[in-house]
Amino acid sequence: MNYDIKNIKLAKKGALRTEWARNNMPVLALIAQRFHREKPLKGLKIACCLHVTTETAVLMEVLKSGGASLFLCASNPLSTQDDVAASIVKQTKIAVFAIRGEDTKTYYRHIKAVLAIQPDITMDDGADLVSTIHRRKLSEHKNIIGGTEETTTGVVRLRALANQGKLRYPIIAVNDAQTKHLFDNRYGTGQSTIDGVIRATNKLLAGANFVVCGYGWCGRGVAMRAKGMASRVIIVEVDPLRALEATMDGYEVAPIAQAARIGDVFVTTTGDTSIIRREHFLLMKDAAIVANSGHFNVEIDIPALEKLSKKKKRIRDFVDEYILKDGRKIYLLGEGRLINLAAAEGHPAQVMDMSFANQALSAEYIAKNYKRLENKVYKVPEDIDKKIAYLKLKSMGIKIDILTSEQKKYLSSWELGT
Repeated sequence: MNYDIKNIKLAKKGALRTEWARNNMPVLALIAQRFHREKPLKGLKIACCLHVTTETAVLMEVLKSGGASLFLCASNPLSTQDDVAASIVKQTKIAVFAIRGEDTKTYYRHIKAVLAIQPDITMDDGADLVSTIHRRKLSEHKNIIGGTEETTTGVVRLRALANQGKLRYPIIAVNDAQTKHLFDNRYGTGQSTIDGVIRATNKLLAGANFVVCGYGWCGRGVAMRAKGMASRVIIVEVDPLRALEATMDGYEVAPIAQAARIGDVFVTTTGDTSIIRREHFLLMKDAAIVANSGHFNVEIDIPALEKLSKKKKRIRDFVDEYILKDGRKIYLLGEGRLINLAAAEGHPAQVMDMSFANQALSAEYIAKNYKRLENKVYKVPEDIDKKIAYLKLKSMGIKIDILTSEQKKYLSSWELGT
C-alpha cells in the first residue's frame, strides 16, 4: 500500500488515542453497525482531504465498514497528528498522505496523490481538494458523482464556484447542517480555540482584554468560552446584525482599529483575509498575543508583521516572538494557522460525532441519489439532520416529546384561532 507519513512506528500511540475518541462517538458507532450490514458505499472510492485527527480516524473506519475504498490527505499542514496517521495506515489499512508541518509543495503533492485514485466521491475540509480538481482537465476526474464539504470556508469557496457556473459535480455542504455548525462551530471551536491559546502560552485569561474578530458561530463560541474564563471580551464585526447581536449578548463591540489599542489576546474567526493588518500591529500593546481560528492563515497579515519586525524567534512551541523596530513585542501563535489544531487537538470527539455523522450519511445520500442531483451546492437533507440530533439525544439518555395528532392538525391549519 502506498502512503506517505512521518513514522509508522507511532501507530500504537495513535491507536490508543483513537480508541479514546471512538468511545466518545456513539452516533458514528450506530451508523457503523448499519453500514457494516448494508454496505451502502460498496465499490466507491472516496478521496478525503480532512484534518488527520483521532476523530477522522473513526470516520475512516465507519466509511470503510460501509464498503468504501478510502484515501486520505491533510487539509492543513499543521493539523495532522502523526501518530494517528500511522495508526490509520497500520490498523485500518487506508492510504494516508499527511505529515505534520509539511511544506506547501508536499501538501499539494499529497492532494494529488489522493486524486490519482480517480475518486467517485470527494470529502473536503476547506475545498483545497475540489479547487485542485477544478484546475485540472475535466476528463481526469470524470468519475466523480458528488462530494461533501466540512467547513464554512470551503462552502464559501464552492458557492462562489457554483455561482460562476463552474462547479463540475454536486456538493453537500455538511457545514450548513444544524447538527454541524450549531455545535461543532460554536462549542467545538469555542473550547478547542481557548485550549490551543492556553496550551501555546500558559497565559491567564482572567482579566485579559480578549478580542474576537468575527461573530459567526465560531466567533460566538470563542467569545462565550473567553467570557467563561473571566476575560473582558471585545467583538469586531462588519455585519450590523451580528454586531447588534453581540451587543445584546453583553459584549463590547468596537472597530479593529480601536480594539487593537487595548487587546491582550486577539483571535480571528472570520474566514476572510487581512483582518489584522500592518496598521493594527502598529497600535498594539507590548506583548499582545495574536492567533487565528479560521481555516486558512490569511486572516492575519503575517508578511506585514515580518516587515515591521527587526527580529523573530521561536520562544515556545507554537509561539513566535516578533520584536518590532520600536522594541514592542507581538506574539503570533501557531504560525497564524488554526490554533485549535496547531497547538491543541482540535474539537472534542463528542461534538465531532455529529459533524462526521453528517459526512457519513451525506456520502450515503450521494451514493443513492447522485443521478438526480445537479452541479450545485446542497444543504444536508433535513431528515438526516434531525436523525443525527435524535441519535445524539438518545446516546445521552435524553428523551423528548412528540406532537399529538391534535397538535399536528393545529399546526397545519388556518381555521383555528382566537
